[in-house]
Amino acid sequence: MPVHRLRPVRLLLAALVATLLAAVSLPASAADTPARGSAYMGIGVLAHDGQNGTPRDTRATQTEGVDVSGHQGNVAWSTLWSSGVKWAYVKATEGTYYTNPYFAQQYNGSYNVGMIRGSYHFATPDTTGGATQADYFVDHGGGWSKDGRTLPGALDIEWNPYGASCYGKTQSGMVTWIRDFLNRYKARTGRDAVIYTATSWWTECTGNYAGFATANPLWIARYASTVGTLPAGWGYYTMWQYTSSGPTVGDHDKFNGALDRVQALANG
Repeated sequence: MPVHRLRPVRLLLAALVATLLAAVSLPASAADTPARGSAYMGIGVLAHDGQNGTPRDTRATQTEGVDVSGHQGNVAWSTLWSSGVKWAYVKATEGTYYTNPYFAQQYNGSYNVGMIRGSYHFATPDTTGGATQADYFVDHGGGWSKDGRTLPGALDIEWNPYGASCYGKTQSGMVTWIRDFLNRYKARTGRDAVIYTATSWWTECTGNYAGFATANPLWIARYASTVGTLPAGWGYYTMWQYTSSGPTVGDHDKFNGALDRVQALANG
């Protein structure tokens, strides 16, 4: 083959080799970073806290629930209802750049089968302020109405799947961000938002701050037979995400009370 015809082939091969080498040398942390918007409630629980069983049967009355995001796509709500699930939370937003494309099917679908449902916001404190994200949440599915079937919005504040666990904030800076979100959410809706978190993250990233416990219900994340130690200030949990491997939908939760207590939270 003439030399002038070989040169393009060699250039192509060189480019392919360079691309392969770049892919191989990509740092693991960068290669494992999920796409913005793909986070979901409990995304960091297994990696940071592990899984140690499921809740034991007790005499305490609890009500089964689920939480879903765009990760689940269209959800089989009738199947969940038949299995005993009576309440649900649906991811509405993340940061100020993402809305769940399956939100309508999930939020309305859970309601239509009879569930009490609410929506949640995945916080990204490194992108915009707390008040700004609260506004985005309320404006894109995070509102509340006293219809007896709508739970107050939940702030999902946990490990950062896109970078440093505490989003580059100091403990006091994180507390301020959370306070800004909660204050704006209440100003917009009249309700105190639920706080979803894990004790280990809360301790590391807020210094185990106790100041929100009097007003904001706690939704604790722990995949074990008991909830373990709760964050400072909270003497009990309102909701408990206890597994990411349940039937139909992986993320299952228990409400700390009978169905009438779920209704009471919905009514405010």
